[in-house]
Amino acid sequence: MNPNEILRIVDAIHRDKNIGKEIVFEGIEAALVSALKKHYGEEADITVAIDRQSGNVSAVCDGEALPSEEVVGRIGAQTAKQVMIQKIREAERDALYDEYTEQIGDMVSGLIHRYEGAAATVALPNVEAILPRSEQIPGETHHVNERVRATVFEVRKSGSRVKVILSRTRPQLVQRLFEQEIPEIIDGVIEVRAMAREPGYRSKVAVSSSDARVDCVGACVGVRGNRIKNIVDELGGERIDIVRWDDNLEILIPNALQPAEVEQVILCKMLGRAIVLVREDQLSLAIGRRGQNVRLASKLSGWDIEIMTQDELAESIDRAVTGFSQLDGMSVDLAERLVEEGFLSYDDLSVIEPDALMAIGELSEEQVDTIVSQAEDKAMEAEAAAQEARRKKREEDRIAAIEAEHVAADIAAGRLPTAPTAPVDGGESEALADVADEATESEGSAP
Repeated sequence: MNPNEILRIVDAIHRDKNIGKEIVFEGIEAALVSALKKHYGEEADITVAIDRQSGNVSAVCDGEALPSEEVVGRIGAQTAKQVMIQKIREAERDALYDEYTEQIGDMVSGLIHRYEGAAATVALPNVEAILPRSEQIPGETHHVNERVRATVFEVRKSGSRVKVILSRTRPQLVQRLFEQEIPEIIDGVIEVRAMAREPGYRSKVAVSSSDARVDCVGACVGVRGNRIKNIVDELGGERIDIVRWDDNLEILIPNALQPAEVEQVILCKMLGRAIVLVREDQLSLAIGRRGQNVRLASKLSGWDIEIMTQDELAESIDRAVTGFSQLDGMSVDLAERLVEEGFLSYDDLSVIEPDALMAIGELSEEQVDTIVSQAEDKAMEAEAAAQEARRKKREEDRIAAIEAEHVAADIAAGRLPTAPTAPVDGGESEALADVADEATESEGSAP
């Protein structure tokens, strides 16, 4: 390789592979060092430098300068090619890694190329990415050559390649879809303040408007719901609640719990908990199916939310005051003050900061340690009792279900008639009546 040829190689690789010229020069220098060490020995101290302007090569071996003709002649074309290919691959990998690392959390679009097990390989413009089953929305299916949108979740180097992991389950996907469908968000008029998501089922998005003339909720829904419909369709029918953001938690939390109607919000700041009071007919709506509504509202607001009726709160207060008052060193007055701060169980009391309890009750450090220790023991006893009650309930349900299955099988097989078809004596009538009653009870208790 003469100086001009070196410069041509560097320029060609720079243009074709979009790799910085400095990286290419360093690769050629490394190739020359590798070739010279094969001749002078691995222990030789060799440095090689290429002039970036002229392409001239200079080398030093153990403090002595080497003729440039010898340096270039020591490296064959095949050796140079192998070293350069390796350096180019490494440079390409690093460039891709940097490119997609900057895109973590951003939305990308690509075609599904193939499936490997449950994971989909998605062809992006310059790399093949992986959409694992764990990052796919539950219940949705994709097919080869389908265009899919997802967010970049993770990027890592794997040998000479870059592995890009995509996700459709992260809240960032909903955020990016909102930005794409709602121009007011890109313009900065509407801002997404918080978001909570259970992929495939439901999301809550809290938005606010910097312009009083723009209704943030209405703008996100769109005319006849066309904007939100596009987002829902992209997420496979996932339900999306748009919530009006408010810095006042007593307003934000009721908004987040919609469509349930809230009567009152009690903030327990020491515990980071909000007790929300609702009417009896709103209780199941506020909690949601399997607790989904209150769980998402808690994530959205950043506070632990507990849903209660007025009667349930009154019972909890009475129970807490009575229980706390039985602890050594705890007065009724202190118990009532703790309840006012939101401490309604031994478990709550067991995690109280000692300094806070000392300030509330004007207690010594030893008295606080005694109270907290007792609360921890009581909390463990209560948890053990609750676990035992759940175990017994599961066992009772299992037995009842088995009995119901047996009775149903007997009736289906004709071994247990539902009504006598021939005259029977009194004893037989009573026996049949008893069996029928048992069957009815078993069926009623089955899950």
